[in-house]
Amino acid sequence: MNIVRSKLASLLARLGRPRPVEADIRFQISNITRQTLLADSLEVADSASRRNKGLLGRERLSPGEGLWIVPCEAVHTFGMQFPIDLVYLDRKHRIVKTRGHVRPGRLSVCLSAHSVIELPSGTVRDTQTRPGDTLAFLSASTI
Repeated sequence: MNIVRSKLASLLARLGRPRPVEADIRFQISNITRQTLLADSLEVADSASRRNKGLLGRERLSPGEGLWIVPCEAVHTFGMQFPIDLVYLDRKHRIVKTRGHVRPGRLSVCLSAHSVIELPSGTVRDTQTRPGDTLAFLSASTI
């Protein structure tokens, strides 16, 4: 079991709720440095198949949606239909790099990152999210 699923299972056990075996994990993610909400429905891509698929096949990300790819140091937008914002995180959920409005057909890398969050284009700008900020993850739901 990878670390994200293990931590989620532990959190849900403390809340007294059993975790479905094949549930889609969703989080609410806040920038605690800036006191802003980045997403209220953040999916987790923590398996090889989910990381490989990413956002491919989607027509868009709605406001409040996102994808947290764990682990991840690089993403591409080849085959995508819309631009996205990227937030690269270290293991302590501190932002090490951001990229706004990454258009389809691009590649972005941050070798010091442990994971990356893909968000609707404009989210980084609108929330004034910057490197050095710290993010907090709260369990939004398991579906």
